[in-house]
Amino acid sequence: MDYQEVLERIAADVAPLVGSGTPAEYIPALAAVEPNRFGMAIADLDGTVYGVGDWERPFSTQSVTKVFALALALSLDGGELWTHVGREPSGNPFNSLVQLEYENGIPRNPFINAGALVVTDRLQTLTGDASSELLEFLRAESGNAEIAFDAEVAASESAHGDRNAALAHFMASYGNIANPVPTLLDHYFWQCSIEMNCADLALAARFLARHGLRADGSRLLTRSEAKQINAVMLTCGTYDAAGEFAYRVGLPGKSGVGGGIVAVVPGRCTLCVWSPGLDTHGNSVAGVAALDRFTTLTGLSVF
Repeated sequence: MDYQEVLERIAADVAPLVGSGTPAEYIPALAAVEPNRFGMAIADLDGTVYGVGDWERPFSTQSVTKVFALALALSLDGGELWTHVGREPSGNPFNSLVQLEYENGIPRNPFINAGALVVTDRLQTLTGDASSELLEFLRAESGNAEIAFDAEVAASESAHGDRNAALAHFMASYGNIANPVPTLLDHYFWQCSIEMNCADLALAARFLARHGLRADGSRLLTRSEAKQINAVMLTCGTYDAAGEFAYRVGLPGKSGVGGGIVAVVPGRCTLCVWSPGLDTHGNSVAGVAALDRFTTLTGLSVF
């Protein structure tokens, strides 16, 4: 399959949508990003990368990093992790407090903010430095030692992080947070501030297409654990629009309000698309359309 030809056709097809939607306005550092940007990359299992548009331009990964934090925590914590966070779609906004009270401080899944805070808390307990461990993991899997935190974005999120603080304190009241809330929030905001480009993210996610095998051939996850993460990505990875994403795209995916989306074709390849204009659910308008076109043009999906 000529992935480069597919990418160029996708870029042409979605060009009218680039600039549609609105960049994340509640994080000032993200609101300033140029809206007319689009990049997309595909990584083969062997690490060959194909790209189009702004595929080498770094952007704020935001919630896309939750996939990698989950993988690290699961690799260290095993099934114990699932006693702290569920695996069901939420059906509510990603920063909702409502379900937590009904469910005694156990978040519905690891990709809503409450669930991601629990995963970061577990990773902090297991490693002593959750954000740095995640950064080093992403550098190793992407092969890019220059990947770094964005201090401006981290500060911006911290200054506007009252809802996340409320979620963390609420879960702590139920005994589902082990570390001091200020420490947890610090690592969580740094985690979300990591800057990467489409090629970096497509390469870093290959372990999910390689059934748990890292870039160096060592095993991060069992085949079953890799399947679990892909399953949760499919059902929960695109906020409260996961059903629509599964319907249109048919791949495990994880989006972020920076405009990025990572998607996985198990046993074949990984993809990353970036365009900062978001829909009302927080997913990239052009990004979802591009992944829709990919599965339509190639016939590659989990269905």
